[in-house]
Amino acid sequence: MQIRALMYFDELVRTNSMRQAAENLNVAPTAISRQIENLESHFGAPLVERSSRGVKLTAAGELLAARAGRTLRELDHVQQLIEDLKGLQHGHVSIYANGATLTSLLAPVLAEFSLKYPKLRFTVTISSARQAVDAVSSAAADIAVTLFAPVMSGTKVRLRSEIAYDLIVAPQHPAAARPDIRLRTLADYPLALPEHSFGFRQAFDALIEKEGLELDPVFVTSSIEMLKELVLSGAAATLLPALAVRREIEAGQLRAIPLAGKGIRTHVDLCVAPDRQLSFAAATLVDFIENFMRERAEIKG
Repeated sequence: MQIRALMYFDELVRTNSMRQAAENLNVAPTAISRQIENLESHFGAPLVERSSRGVKLTAAGELLAARAGRTLRELDHVQQLIEDLKGLQHGHVSIYANGATLTSLLAPVLAEFSLKYPKLRFTVTISSARQAVDAVSSAAADIAVTLFAPVMSGTKVRLRSEIAYDLIVAPQHPAAARPDIRLRTLADYPLALPEHSFGFRQAFDALIEKEGLELDPVFVTSSIEMLKELVLSGAAATLLPALAVRREIEAGQLRAIPLAGKGIRTHVDLCVAPDRQLSFAAATLVDFIENFMRERAEIKG
């Protein structure tokens, strides 16, 4: 079985169209059909059913589709490892990150790292924490940098740094000048909070219940950017790590007020696959991010 046939099949699955797959691969539609026929001959079973509405995978096609993408990504990874053996210090790193880590951690890391290694190339995909962890597990990403990550198998946490949550407010907010704030006082202000799938929100709700308090947030959203914009506009206060809004704090646009007592803590995770050797490019970047998180980011591990 040729790798090309697998590549053509994977593109057909992704586009669900012979014509679109052919255009994307810059080949004739007959070339796609021929390679699919080669695969069907190799496996001794039909893989696709063709109709005017596109293509539909057979049961055998579904089995192959579930594994073809990862197989191709692993082959690309092997190619990079072979290039490393030749002493070539260039390559590509795929990074998944959730939005809260981007501007304050990942962007400055990559900016500094790329100056040191100008031949390396990077693809950064912004996703949810769960999607980032899934991407590492499925070999779609070399590295995941996550905040609020769920506990999941299939990844190794290379470094975990604990961070505290603060009340984030605009400078004109009534709480802006306070040295700290008690949980009970939060009920006095309109709040914008992450939605319930966030690990922080679950910990926060548990703490509120333990304290016998009731809070009725005005806004609930899965978007960190939305939370920031609501606070910047003065419509609400929110609870986030100062890390997530460091740029706005340094610009004087937002203030971070510590929670009195033990407060709420979560962690930033640097994740890799436990059973997958990193390329030179990815391994060097992981080391660089780890040093940055330990020595430069304002996070206490």
